Amino acid sequence: MKQRNQEIEMKKRVLVSGGTGYIGSHTAVELQNNGFDVVIADNLSNSKIEVLDGIEGITGIRPLFDKVDLSRKNECDEFFKRYDDIEAIIHFAASKAVGESVENPLLYYRNNINSLINILEAMKEHNIPNLVFSSSCTVYGQPNKLPVTESTPRKEAESPYGNTKSICEDIIRDVVKAHPELKGIALRYFNPIGAHPSSKIGELPLGVPNNLIPFLTQTVAGIRSELSVFGNDYNTPDGSCIRDYINVVDLANAHVVAIERLLQDRNKNNYEYFNVGTGSGVSVLEIIESFERSTGEKVPHKIVGRRAGDIEQIYADTSFSNQELGWKAEKSLDETLLSAWNWQKTL
Repeated sequence: MKQRNQEIEMKKRVLVSGGTGYIGSHTAVELQNNGFDVVIADNLSNSKIEVLDGIEGITGIRPLFDKVDLSRKNECDEFFKRYDDIEAIIHFAASKAVGESVENPLLYYRNNINSLINILEAMKEHNIPNLVFSSSCTVYGQPNKLPVTESTPRKEAESPYGNTKSICEDIIRDVVKAHPELKGIALRYFNPIGAHPSSKIGELPLGVPNNLIPFLTQTVAGIRSELSVFGNDYNTPDGSCIRDYINVVDLANAHVVAIERLLQDRNKNNYEYFNVGTGSGVSVLEIIESFERSTGEKVPHKIVGRRAGDIEQIYADTSFSNQELGWKAEKSLDETLLSAWNWQKTL
């Protein structure tokens, strides 16, 4: 433990872009709980500054915060001039709604790709060697074989959002190949849900939620009239889409492990990628059943038509990330959905 603490002392500061967002805020908490110094960059386009209060309430430490749009090169450059002691970056900041990306692809290409390019240029200029990238299982498209492993071929994306993740992965791979002093890890998330057990932070989308769980909890809370289940005619046991739903705190801890891997120079190549999920597929209707079982609340819902950009089913084989990272998802689905409901009740 003493040696590990000394290693952490040597690492110091991590930039969390998009750190007031859902996954970013939980990752900031876990980084601080593991001894890292966190600075958050966020333009607050889909989050609230009050999230910093929640982070501080959990850890006792208020992370440094800078309101900045990293997709704008001048703002990005000025940010890195202000913070010249960053040793690693976790890049979350991106637009993330599948449906919205189908309707407004240029927004997604501009925001998601430009921000990464600007960050990589800043890494070269300011000698910041380490990057963990927030990727997605959407890079696999609708795979021919399940579960998905890291050797599963990527497919043409089903949405512009998914395509930006594939493009960004390729950019990182090419840049670290051209600049061996840089290292990158892409974490391919499956479906993060739930909230911190303290109920001080959780998923808080602005406006109408695009993701299943906040829409579900808002429906049960009476904010929405009913939950729409997009399709019951898929080739799955109950006809609804299947996803691999991972607790957001488990996901956050995967980022801590990835940062430690980079800072301790334990990665085997300059660019690596890992699946981050539970290894189990759960349908939308099973989510509703689990929520009702764990909370005692009923979920008003109806079946509607399929949604553009959705794939039928996907879930992870996590054995590679479990072995290589020494990380594993631990929290149950019932526990996770109860945490989401407890968070909703604080709003």
